[in-house]
Amino acid sequence: MPKKNSGDILQEIYGIQAQKNFVQAQSPFDAVRRKYLAELAKMRGRNILAYYSGWLQKPEAAHANQSSANISINDGDMNAFMAVIHGMGKERNKGLDILLHTPGGDMSATEALINYLHEMFEGNIEAFVPQIAMSAGTMIACSCKKIHMGKQSSIGPIDPQLGGFPAYGVIKEFEDALDAIKKDPYYKALWQMIIGRYPPTFLGECRNAISLANNIVTKRLETVMFKGEPDACEKAKKIVASLNEHNQENMTHSRHIDVNKAEQIGLKIERLETSQELQDAVLMVHHCFMHTFAGTNCLKIVENDKGTALLTELHVPPSLRKN
Repeated sequence: MPKKNSGDILQEIYGIQAQKNFVQAQSPFDAVRRKYLAELAKMRGRNILAYYSGWLQKPEAAHANQSSANISINDGDMNAFMAVIHGMGKERNKGLDILLHTPGGDMSATEALINYLHEMFEGNIEAFVPQIAMSAGTMIACSCKKIHMGKQSSIGPIDPQLGGFPAYGVIKEFEDALDAIKKDPYYKALWQMIIGRYPPTFLGECRNAISLANNIVTKRLETVMFKGEPDACEKAKKIVASLNEHNQENMTHSRHIDVNKAEQIGLKIERLETSQELQDAVLMVHHCFMHTFAGTNCLKIVENDKGTALLTELHVPPSLRKN
């Protein structure tokens, strides 16, 4: 397969669009993207499922009079996964490569997707992160046999966010309040104002969310990535401790973990650079998705290598559109 960079792929897209006799049964963006997805599947000899979000190209989505959850992993994605996996038919026994590009999303929805994928492919799943798979996207990647990453790839911490609040941050704030009040009761009124913004039982929910994230990832690391290894439990605990703690290394939920750090914490990483042909094929697919988001109203795509896809579009009111 000849290597094409992002500009080459864009020229191919607009070359199709410019053909006089082109019958627009599908957009040129779709046609080129599906071409390279099929070529990647042929090279790998496995099924391909691409889960891509356009949050980087569509930052206005959160202000478009619609839920920003449409950008992120949510319960609605299950219908899309079901449709594209059904389109694979009897070829599911070849296993699955899942290409991930997502900022993350709802943890319970993520757990359901992970469980569904493993039921359908019996754990024979490998993850590819061409650029970014953060938070819940990292949880999906960690549930696979291995993670393919390049020098440009990033995963992220899996510490939960509840209602926009970081669970660890909330717990730390409560702990700081208790310490401060014990030292000087004068600060009680001040801390009551700060803590009062949280609803009742919120502290317990934060602790439960952290435990749930730990359990989801630990289970799959033990039974999938490190299946059959005598020290699987210890390896899983070490990785989860690195990914789900606001320690001096992570500090923030948006911290990017590159391929070197991912290897260092113990994840099974396959570097894309070890195979130039595979790296080129994966990045050509990635560029196709990026051009689709940049050149259309598409907000999220769940697609297989056989042309079955569910696309979510962004509908922006005229008052919010950029000139």
